[in-house]
Amino acid sequence: QVQLVESGGGLVQAGGSLKLSCAASGRTFSSYAMGWFRQAPGKEREFVGVISWNIDKTHYADSVKGRFTISRDNAKNTVYLQMNSLKPEDTGVYFCAATRIYPVDDSINYPYWGQGTQVTVSS
Repeated sequence: QVQLVESGGGLVQAGGSLKLSCAASGRTFSSYAMGWFRQAPGKEREFVGVISWNIDKTHYADSVKGRFTISRDNAKNTVYLQMNSLKPEDTGVYFCAATRIYPVDDSINYPYWGQGTQVTVSS
């Protein structure tokens, strides 16, 4: 099993930046793809992006492409979500998740989840 803990959320003005961290423990960190999801009030949880477990490859939702960057540090068992040019519509609870199941842009395929961290972007 994998345990995940997010941190780094907070309040930021539109156009600003924020970096989230997700610390993992349990099974070998490098064996899992690490995804980021978010959920805004009244909306379903949506895919943000993912980084592969076996190669340095990332994939992002169109809504964040070019603004968000995912990276991982296997030595520290940590994955990061760097968010730039934030917009009010980016507001929500951000979750990191781990999976070895494809496709990795579907939340259904993620058995391990963090508790979430709130990101609020003011206009």
